[in-house]
Amino acid sequence: MAEGLFKKAIDGNDAFECIGSAGVAAYTGDTISPETSEVLKKNEANLEGFRSRAVSDYLLAEATHVFAMTNSHLGMLVDTFPDHADKCYLVCDFVELNGEAGVDVPDPIGMGPRAYQQVAEVLGYAIPGMLEFMEAQTEEV
Repeated sequence: MAEGLFKKAIDGNDAFECIGSAGVAAYTGDTISPETSEVLKKNEANLEGFRSRAVSDYLLAEATHVFAMTNSHLGMLVDTFPDHADKCYLVCDFVELNGEAGVDVPDPIGMGPRAYQQVAEVLGYAIPGMLEFMEAQTEEV
């Protein structure tokens, strides 16, 4: 879902060449859930042909920025791939939710359609800050 919403947010912005996603516990080749598909349709985002993949050293080496959904995911990334720790961030470091930054994006699995919509809302709040951060870092280089 994050990949689809992020791609929609940058549509037409040539500053961002390649956007992708990978999971710390993903099974390679899985498709998106029906709930995710429905939320993406409602948000006019598309992940047609998407297949999941596990995070790897190769993917991280190619990435300029890596955004984790939860603090535990961020910890796993940093612990498993310490050479890439400097490019790893938490999605909600870029937005305040209920007066707090740095909280986890909620996990919607098994929680029904409303939970998936809530995740889309959280991502919708966070993505503009993430983009602003990435653009600022690009300008510094």
